[in-house]
Amino acid sequence: MKHDKVGSLMTMDVVRAEYGTPAEDVARLLTDHRIGGLPVVDQDDQVIGVVSASDLTAHEPARADPRRSRSRFGFPELSPAARRRTAQASARTAGELMSAPPVTAHAEDTIVEAARTMARRGVNRLPVLDEEDRLVGVVTRRDLLRVFLRPDAEIREEVIEEVLVRVLWLMPRSIDIVAADGVVTLAGRLENRSEAEIAVAMTRQIDGVVAVVGELTWRLDDTRQRSDEQVLHGVTDDRLRKL
Repeated sequence: MKHDKVGSLMTMDVVRAEYGTPAEDVARLLTDHRIGGLPVVDQDDQVIGVVSASDLTAHEPARADPRRSRSRFGFPELSPAARRRTAQASARTAGELMSAPPVTAHAEDTIVEAARTMARRGVNRLPVLDEEDRLVGVVTRRDLLRVFLRPDAEIREEVIEEVLVRVLWLMPRSIDIVAADGVVTLAGRLENRSEAEIAVAMTRQIDGVVAVVGELTWRLDDTRQRSDEQVLHGVTDDRLRKL
């Protein structure tokens, strides 16, 4: 079955900075290329951090934070977030501005894995690394959405070709397949229950599928038959071991 990888979507011409790149140059790169962030790399092209537009926004004179706590001596004590803003305000290079450690993806990661990473970590772009953790591209939330917003007709065609024909070796019209807004409904009657379970499970893995509604029936419950056979083999093997 075809599963799009991050490497198939990523932009390979990556705008990047080095640790010593001046903050003004970083701002110019973001503005000129109309991007919301860029990776910071070392001399081996390994990503050591990420600078976002919000990091640059903090590159301004720090103001007193009325919510900061006071030390035991009675003097204002900066919170961790405030200390970071203060450090960024005086930052002169990308290395001093960047957020680290970076949130990244690998070229061989699936698009679903990358989307989950973005959602979990609250980021809109991921530097993409090769097998040696070197920067090879960048993937954005917009890139991933292009996959999840696939046309229903395209999703249905892939279910037919990849699940029915290639995996189950069935005729294209063996069951009814309806795709609507990414929800795929499988209906009809198959020979074995295992085929119905495989059809539902494999359809869920297709890029762009939001959910699967299984309305399949079957003539033979071969899963129960296999379970009975496993029990029988287990009893037989146990008796043989006692001989």
